[in-house]
Amino acid sequence: MPVKNRFAEMLPEITAWRRDFHAHPELLFDVERTAGRVADLLRSFGVDEVTTGIGRTGVVGVINGRSDTAGRVIGLRADMDALPITEQTGLDYASTIPGKMHACGHDGHTAMLLGAAKYLAETRNFDGKVVLIFQPAEEGGGGGREMVNDGMMTRWGIQEVYGMHNMPGIPVGHFAIRPGAMMAAADQFDITLTGKGGHAAKPHDCIDTTLVAAHVIVALQTIASRNVDPMAQVVVSVCAVQTDSTAHNVIPQVVKLKGTVRTMDAKVQDFVERRVTEIVSGTAMALGAKAEVDYRRGYPVTMNRPENTGYAAAVAQAISGQVDTDTAPLMGAEDFSFMLNERPGAYIFVGNGDTAMVHHPAYNFDDAAIPFGSSWYAGMAEARMPVA
Repeated sequence: MPVKNRFAEMLPEITAWRRDFHAHPELLFDVERTAGRVADLLRSFGVDEVTTGIGRTGVVGVINGRSDTAGRVIGLRADMDALPITEQTGLDYASTIPGKMHACGHDGHTAMLLGAAKYLAETRNFDGKVVLIFQPAEEGGGGGREMVNDGMMTRWGIQEVYGMHNMPGIPVGHFAIRPGAMMAAADQFDITLTGKGGHAAKPHDCIDTTLVAAHVIVALQTIASRNVDPMAQVVVSVCAVQTDSTAHNVIPQVVKLKGTVRTMDAKVQDFVERRVTEIVSGTAMALGAKAEVDYRRGYPVTMNRPENTGYAAAVAQAISGQVDTDTAPLMGAEDFSFMLNERPGAYIFVGNGDTAMVHHPAYNFDDAAIPFGSSWYAGMAEARMPVA
């Protein structure tokens, strides 16, 4: 199962789809143009069933194999949304929409799955059904959760589900995967610190919330350095500090902090949530201020089932012979985790070569990766549902 010749033939066509998506990025659930284009292309391929509006703006396509003796159903997922970033690539197909950019390669994922869909609809060399999942709002909106909550898994009888993401720094044609925790759970917190504002020349008459905030930020770092086993993975980051004053000589009444917590283990996640509240409340109280903590659970850990990881790695190995099966876990998060919580499956990285990292304004998806990604998507269907 090497790279399929059909995808080499289709590369200019798939590349054109990808670059069209890239030039017209859409955010979160507002992917009407992208979803409409996906649905139209699936219908033109002869996909047996195309349903829109799943998870608000997601698209689901179904391709029947040449036979269906075992009742097997495999789900293949790609994400469609872009990021609120101003592009700095200078490409001739760069974003035409100011402040929006496909800086994570979801345009490439969508195009690769469309390529696989066209091939599978042509060949139907599998026994069962392939469910094509085109998901909105991966970038913070929880579109995967919305599609699951819409009953996608039971409605189409999905038994296993597989997803893929490009990865800069991995050579084109190479793959990387690991069993177990592949990417982190991502939680968010908002902290509101209230003190007593006043004139900067008279701090003794105030309760300085900027000082309280500084102590809170430093104290939160003790969670990773002193509270959690050094062998466990945890990241606590305060990423925004906002006061209710912009003057040089005013001690603000209120300071707000925003941040994220990344963990790989449910028990560590529970502990960190409790510890954030304890540290913030205790530090504020010690300095005479009041604190409110709004802590919200986000995406779960992306957890690859060992058996399904083996299936995914075997297909990748057959395609390129270059597969890292023990790649290091990442503290980034991925809402494909919601689908993996519902059905066994796996998530794999495909190489995107030497480019800026994802979420950077100079990031660029390498179209040379398309035949490898499309071959993997199609190969998963054929390998997991072989014709007798």
